[in-house]
Amino acid sequence: MSELNRHPSHSTLTLQHTPRPSQEATRIADPEKGGSVPKTPSPDDWDGPDDPENPLNWSRWKRLWHVVPPALVSFTATFASSVYTPAFSEIKSDFHVGSTVAILPLSLYVLALGAGPILAAPISETYGRHVVYLISAPLGALFTMGAGFSPSIAALCILRFFAGLTFSPALAIGAGTIADVNRPEHRATPTSIYILMPFLGPSLGPVIGSFVSVRKSWRWTQWTIIFFAIFSMLSVLTAQETYKKTILLRRAQRLHIPPPPSPFPTSGARIKFLISVTLIRPLHMLFTEPIVGFLSLYTAFNFSVLFSFFAAFPYVFRSVYHFSTIESGLVFISIGIGCLLAATTAIVCDKVFYQPQVALSHAAGNNGVVAPEYRLYPAMFGSIGLPLGLFWFAWTAKADIHWIAPVLSAIPFAWGNLAIFIAAATYLVDTYQALTGASAMAANGLLRYTFGAVFPLFTLQMYAGMGIGWATSLLGFVTVALMPIPWVIFKWGHSIRMRSSYDTLKA
Repeated sequence: MSELNRHPSHSTLTLQHTPRPSQEATRIADPEKGGSVPKTPSPDDWDGPDDPENPLNWSRWKRLWHVVPPALVSFTATFASSVYTPAFSEIKSDFHVGSTVAILPLSLYVLALGAGPILAAPISETYGRHVVYLISAPLGALFTMGAGFSPSIAALCILRFFAGLTFSPALAIGAGTIADVNRPEHRATPTSIYILMPFLGPSLGPVIGSFVSVRKSWRWTQWTIIFFAIFSMLSVLTAQETYKKTILLRRAQRLHIPPPPSPFPTSGARIKFLISVTLIRPLHMLFTEPIVGFLSLYTAFNFSVLFSFFAAFPYVFRSVYHFSTIESGLVFISIGIGCLLAATTAIVCDKVFYQPQVALSHAAGNNGVVAPEYRLYPAMFGSIGLPLGLFWFAWTAKADIHWIAPVLSAIPFAWGNLAIFIAAATYLVDTYQALTGASAMAANGLLRYTFGAVFPLFTLQMYAGMGIGWATSLLGFVTVALMPIPWVIFKWGHSIRMRSSYDTLKA
């Protein structure tokens, strides 16, 4: 077994200590005495299945509310990536640079978003998830403010990179927060809502950015982000900690109970473990786990095409239809509509295909455990929407065809893109569970944001050299080649999981 798989498990550690009765101690039956005796809550596990401090036992509305803070912070982080794009022309003029250099602040920001797990893991492991949200948005807003005052393109690139870097941890742990407060069979709807927000961000960014850059200046595209960061912070202030380890540690401190022994003998061992989880293991899984590798490749390419459109849409609609900056920005509303349809599709698929299997599992005494392949229905449907939207756009973006045709083509593309990502995310988490699932998603994010950062750098050259029809068709042909991935995993996923070198769900 690889060293990467042999990590300490908090759930297997025990601690011998003398119980100290307190006002918050519970009571358990004592058959010998015919009564009950005080029981001190465990420092390393919940006090039974009904422990009120367990986020899974919170009220339904409280659990739903805790989807809002990570969703809003994640929306702000991704909105900040694309709100910049309508200002390309003004930035080229202000700083006297070419198109590729003007796109660099976008690419560097997106590249920095991929570093989220590396930063989030040590903070959330030590201090919990809530503090990550508390520091992420304010730091991101400060670097964004600096970006708005940038005196040169170099300063803008650097500050945008650090803005992305500081916003990124919240993106990395959002799915963990959803898992903290929802049991697996109840995660589809909150997960779909949460994942929708980081995809709505890039689609609404150009819409707002186009108005801001025309009415004010490109600098206001940066300062607008700060208002969203403040709004998201207000929701964070109303939330509580959801991470089990942190909640139990704080309870132990409150009740003066010795904490469980650390699984790491030294701080160096902790750092080594976190590097393994956030960097080494994701890379290892990317190249050795077919499920992780192929789903990450599929979602990464789709994500990169989405970011390519931030450069391609203004080019196409200005050159073919002579749209203004504001009109070119409004085109991105169609991507937002597609994203909303994708989230709806994922929720409907959960109700129609997944929940009946959960009911059958409970009836069979399997505690609701369902084969993760039932999560893949949105991806299988969405795989059809991607090439449909791309080929539609490729051959309708012509001066003799009404502009509404290529605008509408973005809806099936965005629908397929997000539907595939929602299915891939829930499938990876269900398959690899908890800690290893986080590594699988880190691998997915690393590839996704790397592709998303690189593609916009050559999009304009590709469209100018190949023409709109063939440049977009090339992207469409790649999505056709990748289309079988969710279908193949749906059919043979079980046997692939059984051969995994990592612990996977055996359903």
